[in-house]
Amino acid sequence: MVCKTGVVLGLLLVLTGLTRAQKIDEHDRADAREMLRMVAEDVRKNYYDPQLLAEFEGRVVEADAKIKSATLLGQAFAMIGWALDGLHDSHTRFLPPGRMHILQYGWRMQFVGDRCYVTRIRPGSDAEKKGLRAGDQILSINGLPLIREDFSKVQYILSVLAPQPDLKLQVHNIDGQDRQLLVSAKIKEVPKIMDMTDPGVFYRKILRDITGADRDVVVAKCIEEGDPLIICKLRVFDLDDPEIRRVVNVAKKHQGLILDLRDNPGGAGNVLEEFLGGFFDHEVKIGDRIGRKPLKPMVAKPEKDPFTGKLVVLVDSNSASAAEIFARTIQLEKRGTIIGDRSSGSVMGAQFFSHRLGAGTFVYFGAEVTEMNLRMPDGQTLEGKGVIPDELLLPKPAELSRGEDPVLAHAAELLGVKIAPAEAAKLFPYEWPH
Repeated sequence: MVCKTGVVLGLLLVLTGLTRAQKIDEHDRADAREMLRMVAEDVRKNYYDPQLLAEFEGRVVEADAKIKSATLLGQAFAMIGWALDGLHDSHTRFLPPGRMHILQYGWRMQFVGDRCYVTRIRPGSDAEKKGLRAGDQILSINGLPLIREDFSKVQYILSVLAPQPDLKLQVHNIDGQDRQLLVSAKIKEVPKIMDMTDPGVFYRKILRDITGADRDVVVAKCIEEGDPLIICKLRVFDLDDPEIRRVVNVAKKHQGLILDLRDNPGGAGNVLEEFLGGFFDHEVKIGDRIGRKPLKPMVAKPEKDPFTGKLVVLVDSNSASAAEIFARTIQLEKRGTIIGDRSSGSVMGAQFFSHRLGAGTFVYFGAEVTEMNLRMPDGQTLEGKGVIPDELLLPKPAELSRGEDPVLAHAAELLGVKIAPAEAAKLFPYEWPH
């Protein structure tokens, strides 16, 4: 949150919304304290800048004391999360033990400019039955006001740290009326048998189910709009070499390319380097890696036959990590035009550390720890700042309500193709998880 006390207050406000909270016993309390010790050691050994650990160490001591007096297991996990939040870092966070059930909220929200709006409603969900609609502005959740700078932490709390079966929403609808809604999530049972040789698989699955991401469907999808234009949506930077070449090769058949990186959370650094190389005929320095030890800079090496046509890149507040680094590199090199909303400002490089406690029956948990920051060629880092588009273009509440995509429609028009906003929204249909 904006201030130290704001983080604690936000966590507690969310946790007080628990209706089926699990009480903590002494065995659980001992486990929680051991989890804190282990993830704190991960941070001490691996965090990219040890000089930033002073506040963190104080929080570890305070968190351990509060776990001793916690009455709910969720409160103990919250204190571990709060300790790591003392680093004020987008990529360092505690991943608590998985639950036997996950929650599908049935609606999605996103910041558009400085306001948080409902962007999607799942048909048949409790949210739909309660009258929540796309275009509604969310003012607060469980009494916690929504601020853009804090939003990633709210998402972390609701998706990972303390999922809530019921959310009390303060809503301002497109008709100008304020109302309160209590919206219930769908409870979905986790398979009792799951391969845990890579615990990260478990957490990625949980996050996809909760957020409603469709990234397992098609990572990269391209739609050709005649000779002048091709539109490609890249959902995550998780492409192999043949797929990277496929996207670049199909783009070369057209005069212009719209690369849609909205809602793209990033991905692997090597994929970013390879993909950027498909848009330049010369080597491009992406940035200097900053870590505990000297690291090689990130560099995009040119492809032999790159795409040289006009390029427009779309970003929004959910464009993060590799997605926003890609956009900023294109911007700094004056290779194309960036359109949309300011990106997330979450660009650190992190590693996942997994742990387990128990004998016979194991409890898995872990932490993501930032090992690298990135300084761009202009001497700046995107962390906490994001990419400011060349053309700031935000969908209006009424357009969200009608399911239109004015940003993509405008980008197409810039490249010589007329697409109505309603039709633009249908090009890449959203798919809710099963």
